[in-house]
Amino acid sequence: MPFLDLQNKIGIDVDKWMLLQSSKQPFCQAGRCHSFEKDWVECVHGIGAIRAKKECKVEFEDFLECMHRTKTLERLSAIREQKKKLEKEGKYKAPDFSEDKNTP
Repeated sequence: MPFLDLQNKIGIDVDKWMLLQSSKQPFCQAGRCHSFEKDWVECVHGIGAIRAKKECKVEFEDFLECMHRTKTLERLSAIREQKKKLEKEGKYKAPDFSEDKNTP
């Protein structure tokens, strides 16, 4: 334990820069991906970097997907492309929301 806690005196927390979701959140609500990060950190804790890459791969991929949403965005773009393709073929017509009967 240090004699002077400079991090708290200055108002920075260098230790938590690596773990974004674990940092202090506004209104004391957990971050969006906090649970995925927690699972990954619990898996990695104490086993070393080399073993962690192999054994905690699933947890890390889940955490990255939650943070960056890459698979979700790829799926959304595939759905949009399919919709455009069906519209060109004349098999699908998007509803006209300007009319009263098609109001969502």
